[in-house]
Amino acid sequence: MSLTTTLTEQLQTRFAPLHLEVHNESHKHSVPPGSESHFKVVVVSPEFAGLSLVQRHRAVNATLGTLFQQGLHALALHTLTPEEWYAQGGQAPESPPCLGGSKP
Repeated sequence: MSLTTTLTEQLQTRFAPLHLEVHNESHKHSVPPGSESHFKVVVVSPEFAGLSLVQRHRAVNATLGTLFQQGLHALALHTLTPEEWYAQGGQAPESPPCLGGSKP
C-alpha cells in the first residue's frame, strides 16, 4: 500500500473530516523519482474546534507518528474547522517552493 493511501486512511479514521486532501509534493524536493516523503495535508474537521494550531498539528502528528519511520519526512499541515474552511473560501494556500537541496 502506498504511503499516500496509508496517510489518507489514517486521517479519515481518526478525524472523520468533512474535507481531506493529501498531496504528495515529493517531486518538488531533492528526492528520487517516485518518492513519497513530502506531503501537503488539508484536514477539515469539527474535532479541531477549540484547539490551538499547535494542538491540531500535534494531533495529526500523533496519528501519523509511525509513518515517519516508514519514509514520511515532512508534512505541510492545514488543519481547519468547517467554519474556518468556508470562511477562507474552501481552499488551502499553495505550498512554497523548496529552498533546499538541488531543486531550484
